[in-house]
Order: sequence, then structure tokens, then C-alpha cells
Amino acid sequence: MQDETHTPFSKRPPDAIREDLHAAAHRVFGWKALRPEQVDAMVPLLGGRDVLAVMATGSGKSAIYQVPSLLLPGVTVVVSPLIALQNDQIAGLDHSAAPEAVAINSRQRESENESNWRAVLERDADYVFLAPEQLVKDDVLARLRDVQVSLLVIDEAHCVSMWGHDFRPEYLRLADARDALGRPPVVALTATASPPVREDILSALGMQDPIVIAGGFDRPNLDIAVERYTDDAEKRRAVVARVSSLTGPGIVYAATRKDTRRYADALREAGVEARCYHAGMRAHERREVHLGFLEGRCDVVVATSAFGMGIDKPDVRFVVHASVPDSVDSYYQQIGRAGRDGEQATALMFYRPEDLSLATFFTTHTPDEELIARVFAAVRAQSPTRLGRLRTELDVRGRRLSNAVNLLERCGALVSGRRGFCATDIPPEEALQRAVDAAAAGERLDRSRVDMMRGYAETRGCRRQFLLGYFGETLPRPCGECDTCREGARDRVTTDASPAGPAPNSRVVHADWGPGVVMSLEHDRVTVLFDAEGYRTLSLDAITESGVLTVNVEEPVA
Repeated sequence: MQDETHTPFSKRPPDAIREDLHAAAHRVFGWKALRPEQVDAMVPLLGGRDVLAVMATGSGKSAIYQVPSLLLPGVTVVVSPLIALQNDQIAGLDHSAAPEAVAINSRQRESENESNWRAVLERDADYVFLAPEQLVKDDVLARLRDVQVSLLVIDEAHCVSMWGHDFRPEYLRLADARDALGRPPVVALTATASPPVREDILSALGMQDPIVIAGGFDRPNLDIAVERYTDDAEKRRAVVARVSSLTGPGIVYAATRKDTRRYADALREAGVEARCYHAGMRAHERREVHLGFLEGRCDVVVATSAFGMGIDKPDVRFVVHASVPDSVDSYYQQIGRAGRDGEQATALMFYRPEDLSLATFFTTHTPDEELIARVFAAVRAQSPTRLGRLRTELDVRGRRLSNAVNLLERCGALVSGRRGFCATDIPPEEALQRAVDAAAAGERLDRSRVDMMRGYAETRGCRRQFLLGYFGETLPRPCGECDTCREGARDRVTTDASPAGPAPNSRVVHADWGPGVVMSLEHDRVTVLFDAEGYRTLSLDAITESGVLTVNVEEPVA
């Protein structure tokens, strides 16, 4: 820990801070050097600035909080969505000379949680890991206020954004929790966040004057390809045959729980040591599969998207999608689990256009209008009102309540503060309609993300350019190494010329669809994420002739 009489980092030269960081990383973790992008995030964080770091899987995001914590006097609170992910990070800290790290969660015995709380309160532990559902509890916040929280870490920060994937409504309460803890500096970490998702994270977490570190999405060691089929049975046979021919370990993603079992059985019949994994399995069964894969006792895991965050295995040699996923965000995070050791790995998707109907089905969410109306009425009757009181009064548990509250807050019917939620001065009928409209807009966005996935699967251009453009990075020329480039599907594989059109990340306004952000620009089309309509791909010739799309000169997207 830093000596509390030490000169504040905000008043020290950056070069001196960098030397301290490198020295601490070497002394405690044994690392020879930190990466430049890691240090670029750490220095402003030590100076009290908020930081959003969007860095590819395996790039060392955890170091961004682990090392500065060694130089700060208080406790670092890490919000992490999965217990397995918390355990992995604690295990990593335990294998170093770092101070003690503990977790507080519902899976542990009460006696273990109390012992961990004592370690935190007595300053024997420097890192405390919590799920977002834990951090928003009044009793948890009360205990943390008894210690100095020097850093608040939001891991898997894309979960805070309804524009991203793996949205967790509890994450939207973290800005209030931060206020209750005295607004310590925040570092938000994620492997995948397109520019609009980054903007949403900054807003939802109340990050002020933040430093945004984003880049390095290109994974040149991944061999990216898509195989297209029209017949389902033929596609299934091809999946089993191709996976059987690949050298593992590997992950196969399937759309349904039933498919995970079917593919795992078929692979075992083909001589592959395969296991299935999905959220419907018992916790001990999932742990057994997880550990078996990490320890090399299982070559292939066939899983739904439930098998994801927390898979810290550098030698995964392939990630195969047996069906098209629901978004480019999910797809890119999942293939990012391959080849984290830097060696060659395969990212292969089996695409059947009809499978997109299932992905579209999963994007349909009917809002609970009765619950929304009850929530607004309860808050209107007594403002401010805390979430815990709403749970008790309305006798509603789980995400149903969080979703209703978040919809009302998103549409401006509720506002949150340190003392709880307050209702705005609008009629109940208008509050309900706004919430329903917000839910409909979210559904349109989700369906447009499925359309973007179709665009990726069916593109005749460079797939790597498509993926990087989606995340706000520009690849000047086609990679020449993905399946479309290898097959010569694009006539201009060696062309360096940039297409004429609105630049990626620029803000635009459509005559009918309103404001949006340019996601990618290809030689004949532009893809825009519109605030109200989601993703749309437009012909450059059409928008040039009609003038329907204009550039809006504002600050660039984060």
C-alpha cells in the first residue's frame, strides 16, 4: 500500500508514476514490463481520472487495476458478473505476491462471507470481488463506507449497456453505488464495445472527464471463415466432421440446450472427448465441465453462450459456431477465446440463413406493462424509494423488477439519486407508454443486430475489415487471409483506395430515421447505428443521389 503521506499522484510527473508502476508490476507479479496501453490507462487512474479500457481478450486488462491498487492506500472493489470469473481472478492474485483478495457472494457460506468482510474491514484484504447485485445492497454499501475505497472496477463493462451484448440490468445501479461510496475513480473494462456501447457505458456509470483506451481488436492469428449451407441435416453433419478433424482444445457454440447435447453426443461417437454445457445444468455439473476443460481432461465443450466469461485458457485452438449467433458483439467476444497464446487458431461459423429466425426469436421481449405501472405508481406515491423497498412492497424478485425500473429510468419517467428513485412529473399513462416505446426501440435494435450478423455472414468483402469496422477500427486494406480474401471473392483485394462517404464514428442524421453513428464504410455501402432504429446498411450511391443522409458536426463518439 502507498504511504498516506506520499505526494498525491496527480501532482507527480507522469514519468515518475510510470517508473513506480513498472517497479510494482515486476516486484509483485514478476512481469518484466507493462504494455504501453496498460500504462496509458494506469497513469490517469492514479491521478483520479475515470478510465474506460476496451482491449481484446488476453491483452491484460486486469493489470490496469491490479497494479495501481498496490500504490493506493485503500481497498479496490471489483464488480464482476460471474462467480467463476471472480474465482479465476482471485486465483491469479493468489499465485502472485499481491495482497489478499476475497469475494462476497451468495454461493459462499455466511461464515465465509463474514470472515472475508473482517479481512476487508481490518485492511487485511486489498481486493474485494462482488457481483453487481451485491454492490447495490444497502448493507453492503454501509460496510464499504467504513473503509476507504480507492478504486471501483467494473469488469465486463459492456453489461451496463443495452446497446451491447450480455446486458445485465443490475449494472445500471452502479452509478448510484459509486455515489454512495464517495465517488472513487472508476475503471471500466471490456473486451468488446463498439463506439456507441462505449458512449453508453460512460453515461450509465456517470464517468466524468474519462480517459478512453480502445484498440487492438485485430487478431491476425485467427483464421476467420464462414461456411454456408441450406440444408440443416447437411450442416449438422459438416459441423461434426469438421470439428472431428480439428486439433483441440476447442469450443463449439450451439443455439439451444438441445443442440449442445446432440452435438456433444455426435462428437463422442466420432471419437472426440466432448462435453455439453448450458445454463440448465446443475451448478456442480457446470463446474465439472469448466474445470475439465481448463485442466485438459476435455477436448471440446459444446455450449450455449452461457459458457463464456471466465474461460481463461490461452491454448484454445478453435471456436466453431454451429449456428449464427445473435450479434457481432457476441460473436467477436466468443471467437476471442481462441488463440490467446498468440499461436494460430481457427474461428469458423456454419451459416444457414434460416437459422437467423431463431436468433430473431430470442430478441423478442414483451414488456410487463402491469409491473411497469405498479412500479411507477409505487415510486410516485413515495419518492425517493429504494430498490429494496420496491422488492418488498411489490413482492417481486429477480430481473423482472430491475428491467421495469430500468425501462422507466431510460425513458425519463424515473430519476435515480443517492436516496433512491423519484418519479418525474408526468401522468402514469404517459410513463407506461414511454416505457413500452423504449422496449420497442430496444427490440428494433436487437433485430437490427441480427441483420448485422447476416451482413457479416454474407459479405463478399474482407471479413476482418467488417469486424474491425464494427468496433470503430479501420483496416486500410483487405487482410488477404480470411476466407473471402483467399477465395478471391472481392475484386479489389489489393486496393488501397478509401471509399468516399461519411467516416466511421462520425455522427449523421437521416431524413426519416434521425441521428446515428457511422459504424463502417465499405466501397459501396455504409452501415449506421441509428438511435431509434438500430443498425441499417445504406447504399452509398443512393444516399449520395438523394441527400437523405447528412453529416452532423459534433464531438466524435468515444
